[in-house]
Amino acid sequence: RDAIDRKEKRSETFKTAVHGLETGTPALKTEELGRRAPQWVRDNLVTMCMRCKEPFNAIMRRRHHCRACGYVVCARCSDYKAELQYDGNRLNRVCQECYVFLTGHVVLEDREGKPKGILEKGAAEVSGRSLLCSSLQLLDKNGKGGTRGWFVIPQDDPLVLYIYAAPQDVRAHTSIPLLGYQVRDLPQGDSRHLFQLVQSRQVYTFVADTEELKRRWMRAMARSAAGITYAEEGKDADS
Repeated sequence: RDAIDRKEKRSETFKTAVHGLETGTPALKTEELGRRAPQWVRDNLVTMCMRCKEPFNAIMRRRHHCRACGYVVCARCSDYKAELQYDGNRLNRVCQECYVFLTGHVVLEDREGKPKGILEKGAAEVSGRSLLCSSLQLLDKNGKGGTRGWFVIPQDDPLVLYIYAAPQDVRAHTSIPLLGYQVRDLPQGDSRHLFQLVQSRQVYTFVADTEELKRRWMRAMARSAAGITYAEEGKDADS
């Protein structure tokens, strides 16, 4: 029995050493994420997601690679897209941690027992107590396409813009801290009502359905960006 135990221990030690070589050595420095192609961790070296630690299986939780860090992660932990400089700034599948670093967006990490944050609250609930909420389109960086969603600035968190895929979704998929951003008006093009949030190199371009709605969003975002946390009298209390 002792011989068996020693053999198993040596085997586990070897696996740990190999895992360390494969997952530690090739890891990119933070400042290199997106700029250099990572060395992918081999599928057969991990049995669980390298982010959430849930075990992989062939049916419910399959392996995917983050194109930014090279980690092997599950679908849920890699359900994000970010532009990678080494791939000509094309959108690639990335893990949540790399998504946050590369885009500046904030996303909620699930933790058991953690108090329910605004991102976990349903769109209808948050919209009912908002400084402003409505449907908008968020354009991609080349301005040719984009994603329509339900956008909310909650009264409970008035310095952050929350984005839901639909008005009845049970949780937001993205949030953008507004403090410090500049709001820019853009000339109307192709009958589209355009405006931007700009901070350093980070630019978000939005399309509103009407010029009036655009003006309301620009006003609300400018107030949040300036740190003003209360609604204007008689304006923008809801949509």
